[in-house]
Amino acid sequence: STGSAGSAGGGQAIVWRNVVLMGLLHLGAVYALSLVPRAHILTLLWAYFCFLMTALGVTAGAHRLWSHRSYKAKLPLRIFLAAANSMAFQNDIYEWSRDHRVHHKYSETDADPHNARRGFFFSHIGWLFVRKHRDVIEKGRKLDFTDLLDDPVVRFQRKYYKSSVVLMCFVIPTVVPWYLWGESLWNAYFLASILRYTISLNVTWLVNSAAHMYGNRPYDKNINPRQNTLVTLGAIGEGFHNYHHTFPFDYSASELGLKFNPTTWFIDFMFWLGLVTDRKQAPKEMVQARKERTGDGSA
Repeated sequence: STGSAGSAGGGQAIVWRNVVLMGLLHLGAVYALSLVPRAHILTLLWAYFCFLMTALGVTAGAHRLWSHRSYKAKLPLRIFLAAANSMAFQNDIYEWSRDHRVHHKYSETDADPHNARRGFFFSHIGWLFVRKHRDVIEKGRKLDFTDLLDDPVVRFQRKYYKSSVVLMCFVIPTVVPWYLWGESLWNAYFLASILRYTISLNVTWLVNSAAHMYGNRPYDKNINPRQNTLVTLGAIGEGFHNYHHTFPFDYSASELGLKFNPTTWFIDFMFWLGLVTDRKQAPKEMVQARKERTGDGSA
């Protein structure tokens, strides 16, 4: 079939390569679970450490820094976040940020790459199984992404993306446990690379699926994104999604306070180290006024 999409969005060509690769990846992850009892405890801790690195590369990096410009980061931090982002293997920073800006501007329309109105499966993983809806491409062309390519770190990561992914997502997670504490390469590969990668993908996708469908809407009841505690726990602070879509410029992607938001803690720690400046925040009065005007009264 051709890639022409019907107005209902039902005519998008299936990308079989993605279907097969994602199927194999998830089978590998299920198999990896059987290796957990036989693995070194340090390997499991290392896999979790890699998961946190991966997550920061997406949440603090591609999302809050590059997509939304919600704070500024000095060069060493940008290099770290780009490396962590390559470990995440979710497209390079430029592509990720481009798709994400289109998602915000045209949320829940055919121009939204993972339009949640098309159901949980589509917004979670199905959108990767089909060619992009033509609206995504057309509307995306109208947005300005020059600021992304003005960053030499983004350009470098984009230029060497494939080799950086091989190194960060597969080689380093596998070699460290083998070299440092004698884990088998087999266990290290399936646990710190395949299982960790699969879990981090699904956690990120839950922001597109679950956090657009389940939860309350204390800031704006007229939009789909919601506050979802489980997504917040998994995606280290990205589940305050009704807030984030209401105030996308806020570096914390949530109301500050003792809310669980490890990504914000990380950015604040980097600020303390002098690597972060210009953290943007929605003023309390603005948030309160918005709650009263458009919220669902749940907070």
